Amino acid sequence: MMFSDPHRNPNSLHETANLNGNAAGVCIMSNAWKDEQDASLISFISAFLSSNSFRLNFVSISPDLIFNCGGVSIAFVFVTKWDCFNVASVFSRVKRLKGQFAWLYVVATLSTKEQNDSFMRSYFQYEMEFGKPSFVLVTDAEMGFEKIVKIAHSRGVCKQQKVASKLKVERKRTVLDTNIFIRVVTSIPNINKHDANTLYQAIGSIEAIAKTSKGDILANTDLSSEKAETLTRFSQDPEFYLSPKFN
Repeated sequence: MMFSDPHRNPNSLHETANLNGNAAGVCIMSNAWKDEQDASLISFISAFLSSNSFRLNFVSISPDLIFNCGGVSIAFVFVTKWDCFNVASVFSRVKRLKGQFAWLYVVATLSTKEQNDSFMRSYFQYEMEFGKPSFVLVTDAEMGFEKIVKIAHSRGVCKQQKVASKLKVERKRTVLDTNIFIRVVTSIPNINKHDANTLYQAIGSIEAIAKTSKGDILANTDLSSEKAETLTRFSQDPEFYLSPKFN
């Protein structure tokens, strides 16, 4: 559960919404949810998204909003008018949606003490599991939407950082594999580093070289016939690869 900052000035939204200038994504809004909102809120949302380089599409979807940022989709239930006498429909819907989306947040506008008390009672009454999904409580709808965009943006950035980190690890692994390949292949008599790089590009692995014929080596590399013969004998002739070698 996440709570809003009670000292925040709701009239300074854009001062606190300092997103990365390169931020971009898509906001998909439920047609049914849009039709239930005040026109002024929809106008604010459109302007806020545009100023932060997000596209806005209106579609028939189960959540109220879905953001696609950085290769990840985040779904939101956005309760802008908390009805203390109709909380069952909200929590039953949340329970249904949390099984459909890996990332789901519930943003609820609670502007009175009565609404806050109603939420707290209902949260435990309907046995919500803490953090699954996360609830974000705000005092006004515009503030709620600002937090939605920040959550979506942050999730997108985290996903991009994970992808970049994974690519970095893969690059390191590729370099390590290449270095091992070159060390092993250059240990074969008369095979130099250029030959090893050529074999790596053309054939790809030590196991593949062991199964490649002399003709295939000649057809796919610039190695001489003598070197191709050495490679095939080294891989396939026990008398050759078991005898002492000197570079």
